[in-house]
Amino acid sequence: MDTSKFTTTRRRLWPWAAIAGVVSAGAFLAVAELVALLIARDGSPILGVGSFVIDIVPQWAKEFAIQTFGSNDKLFLLIGLGVGIGIAAAAAGVLEFVRPLIGVAVLVVAGVASVASAVTRAAATPFASLPTIIGTVAGSVLLYLLAQRLRSWRDSVAEPDMQRAALDRRGFIRFAATAGAIALVVGVGARVVNVTSSSIAGIRKALKLPAPRSTVTIPAGADLRIPGISPLFTANKDFYRVDTALSVPSIDPETWRLTIDGLVDKQVSLSFDDLVGMGLDEYVITLTCVSNEVGGNLVGNAKWLGVPIRNILSLASPRSGADMVLSRSADGFTASTPLSSLTDPGLNAILAVGMNGEPLPLEHGFPVRMVVPGLYGYVSATKWLTELKVTTFAADTAYWTPRGYSATAPIKLSSRVDTPRINKAIDPGSTRIAGVAWAQTVGIAAVEVNIDDGDWQQATLSTPVNQDSWVQWYLDWNASSGTHYVAVRATDKNGKLQEQEPSPIAPNGSTGWQKTLIRVN
Repeated sequence: MDTSKFTTTRRRLWPWAAIAGVVSAGAFLAVAELVALLIARDGSPILGVGSFVIDIVPQWAKEFAIQTFGSNDKLFLLIGLGVGIGIAAAAAGVLEFVRPLIGVAVLVVAGVASVASAVTRAAATPFASLPTIIGTVAGSVLLYLLAQRLRSWRDSVAEPDMQRAALDRRGFIRFAATAGAIALVVGVGARVVNVTSSSIAGIRKALKLPAPRSTVTIPAGADLRIPGISPLFTANKDFYRVDTALSVPSIDPETWRLTIDGLVDKQVSLSFDDLVGMGLDEYVITLTCVSNEVGGNLVGNAKWLGVPIRNILSLASPRSGADMVLSRSADGFTASTPLSSLTDPGLNAILAVGMNGEPLPLEHGFPVRMVVPGLYGYVSATKWLTELKVTTFAADTAYWTPRGYSATAPIKLSSRVDTPRINKAIDPGSTRIAGVAWAQTVGIAAVEVNIDDGDWQQATLSTPVNQDSWVQWYLDWNASSGTHYVAVRATDKNGKLQEQEPSPIAPNGSTGWQKTLIRVN
């Protein structure tokens, strides 16, 4: 055999080897998804590895993803994982073609890593590893067989034996195409069925929450209804979502339990009916994410239906010396909330079961989540809640604390311009500059607007619903043609002026006066 011709032929077949690797990886994932659908829905290797990536991602990467992609950050993570898997699979295919069993070994190592990711996820079932194990076996066998066929094609071309080469080529392509098509149909189909066949959406839709014992009276003038301004209440579909759950947990209220333990005189376990049976009240509370930049949109206001957390903690009788409650989500996320914030009778910290007149949406924590006024979500707003552990800041650390964030994080006094927007020019003449401002637990006393570095002008405020809700504001302005710079700042009811000095998101929230550009035709 001509060695140089053999080497040249082998290199020409490398792209086919890469395709063999990708097809084999596709079969790996397809079989794993099918097995997950049948026996272990928490065993998806993609979701397991994706959750692991979310857990280890550095603070700067997390902020970049949220600021760049917003609520689509998890979609882009999955796309990125898919690209990475494709590249690694292609390399494994080439290795298996050149050095038999080396590519299979790469696939097995990937399978072991995926198994580790699956079994270490919060609330993993005993069968969580099976989908990946079976998928690894299927993908490895397919890669071995495809590489064998490709080597046969290579040998027949190098000999040369054109008739045999044509048969080997057609055989490899037919085998790879068939396997790839089956993997695509089975994998996508299993994942779609896995997602859509969950009964939790139907259970939520059918759930009827009891009428609240008390409701919040919305005063006249609370919603200015100015075109372009944020509405008083953020629609559920528009409410920001930032969490660590790559897939939304599916929790049946019938089986949901909340455990209160730790430094307590009595461990307590509550069912959903126990919680709702304590009586529901309505609250209006603005939530803010620590990742919200100056002028950002990671803030929303809603009507919540829930039970005061202080009433729930009182059932367990926290012990002297405790100063923190570590709340835990079904997806493993934890938050460190000062015990004083949860037991203060003047603070409406609640376990919420309803949002804007309906049961909590799945992505916002169904069936139960925490809502605590005045604290950023990462230390207070745990979704899919399963545990309240009474403890101390010295003894326990929450999810984001070792990742560069403060253990406690009161929300910063902030204001924002909603309209006119920087990307849309307006006509000259009478217009309104408008937006929102918030100072949860304190309330907004004043908002001022500065145009082109002139004097600060007092804006008109909406009638506040309460001190935990944002307020709207506006300033009438006679706009002249050209480009104008507008700044906004707020003062809370304690007389504190919003911080002017800019600071980054980490470790406990951004500061600074928003300054935006308005273009007038």
